[in-house]
Amino acid sequence: MVRATGPTFRVPFRRRLEGKTNYYLRRRLISSKKPRLVVRGSLKHMTVSVVEAKIDGDRILACAHSSELAKKFGWLGGCGNLPAAYLTGLLVGHRAVLQGIKEAVLDIGLRFPSNGARVFATLRGALDAGLQIPHENTVLPDDKRISGEHIAGYASRISADPDLYQKRFSSYLARNQKPEALPKHFNVVKKRVIELFEKSGAHVGD
Repeated sequence: MVRATGPTFRVPFRRRLEGKTNYYLRRRLISSKKPRLVVRGSLKHMTVSVVEAKIDGDRILACAHSSELAKKFGWLGGCGNLPAAYLTGLLVGHRAVLQGIKEAVLDIGLRFPSNGARVFATLRGALDAGLQIPHENTVLPDDKRISGEHIAGYASRISADPDLYQKRFSSYLARNQKPEALPKHFNVVKKRVIELFEKSGAHVGD
């Protein structure tokens, strides 16, 4: 590929060339003068931060990683799936609200938005925690997907094939968690997160 040259050609910033930062979008988000709910995901985990832009760099106000769900709240499901994305958003949302943060804007980086995706499950978790974030309700996943009913349904359908069932859900079974019972387990862990911050909020107010 021949790169454009000439007196009007501008070399893109390094992070843009590396596919890490869309500076046009970043400028629009920063112009809102609100903290950003930064959502990043890999195949196995979700990382969510509430970030404030400063002249000398971004300042993290609150953050959460989906691995915390297993370590601190007894989550036995996958840490990169849609229910885990919601719980991670709920966790960081509560942490932000506890610090007096009321509003934010969603920053999904270079990810192409798709209705009901993990990034929007995270958004819904933060919204349920009390953060006010501009959004369209149509992008948010419904209660069934949030709680993992689609995972439980798939597990039920393939349970007649033990080999396939073991292959697909070996990590769940290794943790003694039946995938068919994931929605019930999700509600238990969600309650633990909420109760933790209800106690924290009461303590802060005393």
